[in-house]
Amino acid sequence: MEGYCVKCKSKKEMKDAKETTMKNGRKAMKGKCPTCGTGMFRIMGKA
Repeated sequence: MEGYCVKCKSKKEMKDAKETTMKNGRKAMKGKCPTCGTGMFRIMGKA
């Protein structure tokens, strides 16, 4: 899953990506940047 790293300021492939559900019921992916290790988050479509 590809996400945007705020620290590197570029799109990268997430490391250890896991699917989660937000409070409003929408799906999201959580992972880490392979370069700097910063947390990455990507909101997906409706559930």
